[in-house]
Amino acid sequence: MRILIDYRPALRHRTGVGLWVARLVEALAERQGASAPEITVFSSSWKDRLVSVLPVGVTGVDRRVPVSLLNWLWHRLEWPDVATLVPGNFDVVHSPSPLLIPARSAARVVTIHDIDFLRHPERGTREIRRDYPLLARAHAHRADAVVVPSAHTADEVARRLDLPRDRIIVCRNGAPDWPARQQQPRTGHLLFVGTITPRKNVDRLLTAYAQVRARRPGTPPLVLAGRSTRQSRQTLARLASPSLAGHVRHEGYVDDRRLRALYEEALLVVLPSLDEGFGIPALEAMAVGAPVVAAARGALPEVVGDAGLLFDPLDVSALAAILERVMTDEPLRHRLAAAGLARASQFSWRASAEALRGAYTRAIDRRRQRLAAHHEPGAKQRDL
Repeated sequence: MRILIDYRPALRHRTGVGLWVARLVEALAERQGASAPEITVFSSSWKDRLVSVLPVGVTGVDRRVPVSLLNWLWHRLEWPDVATLVPGNFDVVHSPSPLLIPARSAARVVTIHDIDFLRHPERGTREIRRDYPLLARAHAHRADAVVVPSAHTADEVARRLDLPRDRIIVCRNGAPDWPARQQQPRTGHLLFVGTITPRKNVDRLLTAYAQVRARRPGTPPLVLAGRSTRQSRQTLARLASPSLAGHVRHEGYVDDRRLRALYEEALLVVLPSLDEGFGIPALEAMAVGAPVVAAARGALPEVVGDAGLLFDPLDVSALAAILERVMTDEPLRHRLAAAGLARASQFSWRASAEALRGAYTRAIDRRRQRLAAHHEPGAKQRDL
């Protein structure tokens, strides 16, 4: 199987989609022998170069074409064919976004990580606001397979894009290969991990944290680990308010080593998101035995299972109460830590890669069937 994967999201900060792409390429490359796939990763940027050390057997192709320009050409004109940028013949071409990569000869796969771009298009970047709501439905119907990270997202995609459920393949994220910490720290911080955007619901978290501190002045500090955006300015400005100053710090983007340390030192990890297509931070926290409290929204209940405590993310008082409960109940923290370790062990990138290989096989079969139907006598011209 000859596979081409768009690797551009992994060029910079490996969070979210970038982390997903990088880990799946690594897991796909682990298969050896006659059934090992031939993997090529494609990168294109004016500023950023493909300097990552790729897994053995993975070929990298780097082009100096601006990301925004290439995406506009691909999304709006469906040109140029990726074969003009990446030499070679491929069985499948995989886009890590909901929009197709132009490829006339290969099966085409798209990835839909969540559908927030349909629910709240105003939250996305300019390119997402411009293209995703308008084009995603048509591209999903033309794709030979649609990959999603959770059953929740699969159901949402089927419903919102009117796509048959059997066209959608769930490819869950894997847990990081981090050894669990040996013991729960006596003191630590409360930790939020994620980009500071309205969907992550950080404003309500700050309000809830301030309520807890008002009742318990000795409350540990709150750490926010994640990139800021233009939309996060007002949220982050609140950190200078009298109730939060000196007690909440924003670390910005952190690398894997620092992120792991933050999880290991955390008294608890809180994920108050209004929606998540998966929720990688929940899995990362459980993998090191950090107690998790998460919003009962999106795919978070599916990922956390019974290994964490859930709350209504719109109810600030409920969020404050659950933070206070976990902070003050050491046996509960130990129980959540143990349950989280067991839960995280059920997720692996190897299993994710096998699910993705299955998606590729189905996409290739569907492409062949469509080509055969296209060449039948009397068949009408149709988009392939």
